[in-house]
Amino acid sequence: MVERINVEQTVRERYTRGAREPEPSLCCAVEYDRAYLEAVPREIIERDYGCGDPTRHIAPEERVLDLGSGAGKLCFIAAQIVGPGGRVVGIDINAEMLALARRYAPEVAARLGYANVEFRRGKIEDLLTDYDAVDVYLREHPVGSAEALAELDSFIERQRRTAPLVADSSVDVVISSCVLNLVKDSSKRLVFHEIHRVLRRGGRAVISDIVSDEPVPDKLKTDPELWSGCVSGALEQGEFLKAFEEAGFYGVEIIKRDEKPWKTVEGIEFRSITVRAYKGKEGPCLDCNQAVVYRGPWRRVEDDDGHFLIRGLPMAVCEKAFRIYTGEPYASDIIPVAPRIEVPLASAPAFDCSRDKIRSARETKGPDYHATAVTNGGCCGPRGSCG
Repeated sequence: MVERINVEQTVRERYTRGAREPEPSLCCAVEYDRAYLEAVPREIIERDYGCGDPTRHIAPEERVLDLGSGAGKLCFIAAQIVGPGGRVVGIDINAEMLALARRYAPEVAARLGYANVEFRRGKIEDLLTDYDAVDVYLREHPVGSAEALAELDSFIERQRRTAPLVADSSVDVVISSCVLNLVKDSSKRLVFHEIHRVLRRGGRAVISDIVSDEPVPDKLKTDPELWSGCVSGALEQGEFLKAFEEAGFYGVEIIKRDEKPWKTVEGIEFRSITVRAYKGKEGPCLDCNQAVVYRGPWRRVEDDDGHFLIRGLPMAVCEKAFRIYTGEPYASDIIPVAPRIEVPLASAPAFDCSRDKIRSARETKGPDYHATAVTNGGCCGPRGSCG
């Protein structure tokens, strides 16, 4: 069995050094909107270690959560985009990085004229445990016995339940940049599930990270410099996308992928990608006589639940799927077909999602629909010519 490194210790030591002195090798070249950088202190910019800019995909007045916020650069950029009506929370476990971000937060707030950013201490694979609260408890209740340790465990369990670091369904957008690859392999899937948990229904994740074009072999995973340098812990690109699916996301798409690799190690290419994914598949499937028509150009496409849409045909969908297909990121490819007479949700029967079905036009229009009509002016021009 291959001996593994202590990932958390390796990453903590490397990024503690990065908080004290700039470490250029920890980041990729990223283009940011310079207008937003004017409000960010120079020291924060110099100690930013990322591989993409997910802030380009957030909007005014949204509640944003930045995982692995480090010195706070993305948070301070996001603060300007969401404005005084929005809110930004940064999560990081590294005490020195957090101290740096918190020290400059009042200065950034003064420059902007409002304060809408806060930084919390925690692990991105566990967004329930508040490490600042744990530190306060330990100062007041030092652990010197097995009994005291049991009391600490009880406190943490209670804190996670009654005052979680990030509550369920509490944010609109989760962002991160070059962080997920730093989490140990056994905890990576937990990060995706935690992202899903804290997002509201209809919310989205926009994640920039390093991925590989081949699985990373064990011999590279034992190299602490490669791991803390955002290389050895990278997921293969397909596995990265699959992790979103397994966590319950839909509409998973690569919205940016660097053509050239950031690094190549033993023939394996490591590059930055940015992925966007949505939450909202939860809930019952109800039949409201709705359908959707896929515009093309593919002959047919398959969604995240294994259902097929066939080009040009009105495919029957449940009310939940109808809302999903007619929103982002599908709306531009879909023609919605709503029923002539709306079916109230309270009286809608269950929808059979076990098979794909073409929706009869008579289901949509109703069996008693016998109208005869011509659109005002017809299809032709004022001179009777359709050419």
